Amino acid sequence: MSSLIAATRFSVLDRSRTREGHTHPEALRDTVRLAGELEGLGYHRLWVSEHHGVPGVAGSAPTVLAAAVAAATRTIRVGTGGVMLPNHRPLVVAEQFGVLESLFPGRIDMGLGRSVGFTDGVRKALGRDKEDAEDFEAQLRELLGWFRGTSPTGVRARPAEGLAVPPFVLAMGEGAGIAARAGLPMVIGDLRNREKMRRGIDHYREHFRPSPWASEPYVVVSGTVAVAGTPEEARRLLVPEAWAMAYSRTHGTFPPLPPAERVEALTMSGKERGFYESGLTGHIAGTEEQVAHELETVLKETGAQEVLVTTSTYDREALLDSYRRLAAITSG
Repeated sequence: MSSLIAATRFSVLDRSRTREGHTHPEALRDTVRLAGELEGLGYHRLWVSEHHGVPGVAGSAPTVLAAAVAAATRTIRVGTGGVMLPNHRPLVVAEQFGVLESLFPGRIDMGLGRSVGFTDGVRKALGRDKEDAEDFEAQLRELLGWFRGTSPTGVRARPAEGLAVPPFVLAMGEGAGIAARAGLPMVIGDLRNREKMRRGIDHYREHFRPSPWASEPYVVVSGTVAVAGTPEEARRLLVPEAWAMAYSRTHGTFPPLPPAERVEALTMSGKERGFYESGLTGHIAGTEEQVAHELETVLKETGAQEVLVTTSTYDREALLDSYRRLAAITSG
């Protein structure tokens, strides 16, 4: 194992993807169960996500799910990737993380994103519109203020005030600049567009202002990593998610994950096939040797301190095997 990989933290974002023939409750329990496996393999964090009204994702309440994950584990850090701040009042978010940190001290992360609902219907149901994302920087300042007791309202966030829950900014678009100005660690993807990712990282490091939360830049790169006994097996891990993305681009809804063999038997339109083939490219996938080489390249290019693996697939046993193989690479 290279010294570069050995010096890098490896973590996982599990989006509680639903699978054809399986229920939403199963998807949530799969996430909790996976956390225990990842803890045993030595991963640094397990993060959960926030999606609303998406048939293919059960993870709609990340702080609730994070509580279940933290209760089922002992040492792995647990957090959100992320809470979408424009959907919530900052005081409520501070209180939720204050409760989590109080129950599981020293293990909670506060990953924060600026996305609003994917569709007009979801945004309407949330009482939000696309423009609410433009207020993210001010919302972020307000949220951090609740922990530091600086709110001009005179209200105190209990039990958040005085607690140190590490905040991270999920950098999409403007996020790199926001993370730099706030002096916060940044999570950036995706591995499929390395040039854009490097530009975001360079901007972040160049404009970073030290803060009470971080004295220097901290970069987490995120994306799909699939490891298997053969390149073909690794590629099959990518098939369900690639098809789900292609389906969402052509039908307007993000579906549960299908088995790889069903996808491979499908007759696709030219447009679907194009999105599907595109969805299979650009990820880190292959044997242990191939993945180690590719990870080394990414870490050299980005100087990232951490990799957040976001792989989703239908076959949960194959996914766990991939994480086992990756852990063997990263732990030597």
